Amino acid sequence: MTGVDLSEETIFTWGAPPLKFGAGASDEVGFEMSGYGVRRVLIITDAGIHALGIPERIADNLRRYDIESEIFDGVHVEPTDDSMVKATEYARAQGPWDGFVAVGGGSAIDTAKAINLLTSHPGELMDYINKPIGAAKTPPGQLKPLVAIPTTAGTGSESTAMCVLDILSMKVKTGISHWRLRPTLAVIDPLLTMSLPPEVTAASGMDIVCHALESYTARWYTTFDRKKPEERVTYCGSNPVSDLWCEKSLGLLAQSFRTAVHRGADDVEARSNMMMAATFAGMGFGNSGVHIPHANAYPIAGMVKDYRPAGYPQEEPMVPHGQSVSLTAPEAFRFSFDSAPERHLRAAELLDPRADKANDQREQLPTVLISLMRDIGIPNGIGGVGYTEADVPDLVPGTMKQQRLLATCPKTPTEDDIADILTKSVENW
Repeated sequence: MTGVDLSEETIFTWGAPPLKFGAGASDEVGFEMSGYGVRRVLIITDAGIHALGIPERIADNLRRYDIESEIFDGVHVEPTDDSMVKATEYARAQGPWDGFVAVGGGSAIDTAKAINLLTSHPGELMDYINKPIGAAKTPPGQLKPLVAIPTTAGTGSESTAMCVLDILSMKVKTGISHWRLRPTLAVIDPLLTMSLPPEVTAASGMDIVCHALESYTARWYTTFDRKKPEERVTYCGSNPVSDLWCEKSLGLLAQSFRTAVHRGADDVEARSNMMMAATFAGMGFGNSGVHIPHANAYPIAGMVKDYRPAGYPQEEPMVPHGQSVSLTAPEAFRFSFDSAPERHLRAAELLDPRADKANDQREQLPTVLISLMRDIGIPNGIGGVGYTEADVPDLVPGTMKQQRLLATCPKTPTEDDIADILTKSVENW
């Protein structure tokens, strides 16, 4: 093929599940599941969502189509290996199941992905966890139908092919990544998010922001070494298709994020835009990938001390995922700026078209981010969730374990670079 060097990567991949979007969409789940020929379904959720009655409504809707269902509400907010193993044991004991419905935030959807994998094929959780923490075994075949119904606007997990969890013994977050994990259908009903507390809206919304920004500034797909088809990973780098979704997501965030936090209880349009932004960002990062902010987030969440965020369950310390990814984002984008200045500047413009221009272009995106986070009440750096500069040496190894993510950064960070980013993120400025 003249003029093409096939020793370098020339191919990108993109995938997303079918989508049903709109107010009241969750009331059509029975119809959708009936199309897959299922007769017995496990509804996977957490206790908080169960208490709102949403899973029962879905069970009633399934019954109209002669589909039997059972509700499992043992999902742990910010899942762990322990919680996913227990959920899988429950599903195995009560099964077999023809399909699954996940109702909740990313925690419920990610737990459902793990249950679907581990009840569809032999093996244990660590067999499938990403290397170097797990064995990164490839799912040997198709999974069962999984319909994902998000009740927060954040993770975009309804569109992605990965699930994320804490490994308790290692105090680090990691995940499973394979295209077979992607839900069969995403059903997105903005009405399910109307009662979200402002703190949860803010945290989950920052996850959307970081998904879109990290995907948009990720390493370009042609800069990777060429892969064999069976070795080509889900995260293939930024590409023309993922760019489109990320740009649209950032525009919707600029239009509605602050409104959803401050006046979301009665603004259906803002809630709808946030749900759409989450889905679009999921379609972006779920294919191109994320990088340093997410890699840093895993040890920040995994090594939490005493921080208990408002709006979340208070039984145990936790750093919500959307907070943990945002805390080092300003400094991370300072670090990556010179790898693609035009992309960082364009991203800043999309996220806040009215922002003043910084004298130093490197500061434009960090300034926009910090202004947004202060406005919606995100903690000011990792110091805001209980860490000090003395904790940085303990956090760095957890970040460096996330090579799947760091490989997507257009400017490869060393341990010293990560330590510098974390140190400068004790307080954002």
